[in-house]
Amino acid sequence: MASGDLCRPGAPPPATAPPLPGPALLRQGWRGTVFLHWPVEAGRVAHLFPPGTRPDVLDGATYVGLVAFRAEFTRVLGVVPVGAFSEVNVRLYSIDGHGRRGVVFLSMDADSLHSVVAARALPGVPYMWSDIGLRQDGPGRCAGAVRRRAPQRGAWARWSLRVEERPVRPTPLERFVTARWGLHTRRAGLTHWVRVFHEPWTLHRARTLSYEGDLTARAGVGLLPGTPLVSALWSPGAEAAVTPSLIPVR
Repeated sequence: MASGDLCRPGAPPPATAPPLPGPALLRQGWRGTVFLHWPVEAGRVAHLFPPGTRPDVLDGATYVGLVAFRAEFTRVLGVVPVGAFSEVNVRLYSIDGHGRRGVVFLSMDADSLHSVVAARALPGVPYMWSDIGLRQDGPGRCAGAVRRRAPQRGAWARWSLRVEERPVRPTPLERFVTARWGLHTRRAGLTHWVRVFHEPWTLHRARTLSYEGDLTARAGVGLLPGTPLVSALWSPGAEAAVTPSLIPVR
């Protein structure tokens, strides 16, 4: 494994992604990305993690995130186009026994049925068909809404943000929730590690004008009353490459 996968426990991940260990299985262009995050106690969400992984923590807390973006393009094996779609996902932050850090996706809503069907062929990615509307035109005001369609109808969220004009140098918390160079997922009785590479995010802080919905609760993370939204960020996007690791988690 690349040494860049590892870092001191309790510290933010490395700011730049280590090189992929092999050819990319999938490439995507992410545009107009919103990151919203709330703190949660690690013990309250540990049961949601695949075997061989545990909640990654920073200063004693872990986080649940809602991340929204437009996938401008998706290419499998570098050449097979899947098409564009909008996505809203709910995720937690993981670390395994090898010290590899990543994300665990609890739900992944997308507004293209054929993209959902194609994506669910990948190991353990919980895509669901939803209606999604994103208005993310750059620094200024951006907004979004999602409502899940059949067969898991009804989960929803909507938000409105005021985005600062100038990009910022990420704080340790902002790096912790955005500089994630892989994901952990479970399929066929095994926990898999999937590597992700992209250039560091260009991040703009945002002020939350409004947020409401039940996506995190429907994903299994019921926030305690009064839990603050501690981080709201926007990025113009990144181009990503994804490939599985040959080293099993467990």
